[in-house]
Amino acid sequence: MKRESPTKGLPVRMAIAAVLACQFLIAPALAAPKVEKPDLKFGFIKLTDMVPLAIAYEKGYFEQEGLYVTLEAQANWKVLLDRVISGELDGAHMLSGQPLGATIGFGTKADVITAFTMDLNGNACTVSNDVWSQMKKNLPMKGGKPVHPIKADALKPVIKSFRDKGAPFKMGMVFPVSTHNYELRYWLAAGGVHPGYYAPDKGDVTGQINADVLISVTPPPQMPSTLESGTIHGYCVGEPWNQQAVFKGIGVPVVADYDIRNNVSEKVFGVNKAWAEKNPKTHIAVVKALIRAGKWLDADNGGNRMEAVKIISRPNYVGADMAVIANSMTGTFEYEKGDKRPAPDFNVFFRYHATYPYQSDAVWYLTQMRRWGQIPESKPDSWYLDIAKKVYRADIYQQAAKELIAEGKMTAADFPDFSKETGFRPVQHTKFIDGIAFDGKKPNAYVDSFKIGLKGKDLAK
Repeated sequence: MKRESPTKGLPVRMAIAAVLACQFLIAPALAAPKVEKPDLKFGFIKLTDMVPLAIAYEKGYFEQEGLYVTLEAQANWKVLLDRVISGELDGAHMLSGQPLGATIGFGTKADVITAFTMDLNGNACTVSNDVWSQMKKNLPMKGGKPVHPIKADALKPVIKSFRDKGAPFKMGMVFPVSTHNYELRYWLAAGGVHPGYYAPDKGDVTGQINADVLISVTPPPQMPSTLESGTIHGYCVGEPWNQQAVFKGIGVPVVADYDIRNNVSEKVFGVNKAWAEKNPKTHIAVVKALIRAGKWLDADNGGNRMEAVKIISRPNYVGADMAVIANSMTGTFEYEKGDKRPAPDFNVFFRYHATYPYQSDAVWYLTQMRRWGQIPESKPDSWYLDIAKKVYRADIYQQAAKELIAEGKMTAADFPDFSKETGFRPVQHTKFIDGIAFDGKKPNAYVDSFKIGLKGKDLAK
């Protein structure tokens, strides 16, 4: 944030009055604990769920922690990760799988950690109008509208029709270790469609081995135009780029990630581990500001959401029309044009202890990396748990939360009971579209339970 003299250009009397007034206005910032690095640059991708960063900036939460932050949009997820690793960025809005992927060495190898979950849910899978017209024939209807959630079973015959004509069926996602990649693959596999394997040990990182659908990377803001051009036939992405397809009349969101697997970490705030060790007070201060932003976003039953929509619609943030962003941010979601349905948990920023870095969420991502071959060899359960604890830093989060409570900015009721918290959510029996229960403490048993995917000592062939 740019800092200028509050009295610049004022007459002397007014300047004196302004100085006296400012003594009270800046008191919270002066009272903030001294940090090692007050001037920071954070990166983000133009997606709705970057909003905790925008709110922490716009509401002064960063400044109240003694931080002066610049927020900078990045071209894509790879550039963003590389700049955090190199130190060009102090931290960033990241895919939940990025710190994990970097730590285990899939793609770029580096120690990246997170102590803050930015949101739960927030994505959807969209198909072209032509694919939708074919899918719709396979769906049960009620009151003239499709019954939701829509499963990939309805897409399977469409994919077969493409194959029969000798044409590949192509879909987009945003990054190999993205939430979107794993959600899309989960949805397809639950419907009997093979999304393909990775084999990094053999130099194959396309993820298309044995695939019924060819999945490739497209940056989020480019998804609608890539779909419109016919380069891909569908995609999985965060908002507002599914609703943008509806507004432009070029595609139909068919399933929200809430119906594929709900209330699992979607994005995190990631930093280089070496940066965190060098600047521990700064890191704590950042997490404190972001926690407050998360609470503001979910306060008063979403009463602040339209203000947030207005803020992030600006070009320096997401830069999409307010109406497009509001379609999902305010508790609804539009599927086929005119078919707008209640979706109160489409975006969750604080409810359900959303900001806490649950290690079970990290384990879920690691199981999907193993399932699709990004982790090429079997690992013991202890390996999954050790990596999760190393990367998802609940200890740092808890320190930040305790400071907020001591300062009277939050209450203990706002957080999990840290004296009992294990870092693992309860076993989830009903939150996945295939009905398979996830127990984060038994990752190998979970991986072995799927019909489609690597298991045991399987290798991608």
